[in-house]
Amino acid sequence: MPYAAITYRVIPGHEEEIAEIFAGFQRVDRPEFAGESGEQAGRLLGTAVFLKDDVLVRVIHYEGDFAAVGRHMAAQKGVHVLEEKLAPYLAERRDTRSAPDFAAYFRDATMRSIAQLTVDTHPTATRAS
Repeated sequence: MPYAAITYRVIPGHEEEIAEIFAGFQRVDRPEFAGESGEQAGRLLGTAVFLKDDVLVRVIHYEGDFAAVGRHMAAQKGVHVLEEKLAPYLAERRDTRSAPDFAAYFRDATMRSIAQLTVDTHPTATRAS
């Protein structure tokens, strides 16, 4: 079950305001999400948000098609409310009002994954046979 990280460049000095915005985030309507043809494409397992100086990172734990995660998030009202509230604190302005624009930003802001290690992939992991 992979992880992805989305970056935001923010204006330093607004850590508390940004923390308040994320504290009030409206969660997605459901964790399961569909692919382009309507078939189930995966589900969201969890998210975390980290902030240091001018970098905010949202970590997404998911299973399935990551492109479908972006489309699912783009359709969520809470995501658009958060984006609107966060806009004054962004160092780099972007337009995420439409679903395609949001999906493009989501894709472009995804950090390159260097390593993803879990207990399931540990060499000493015991597996049921």
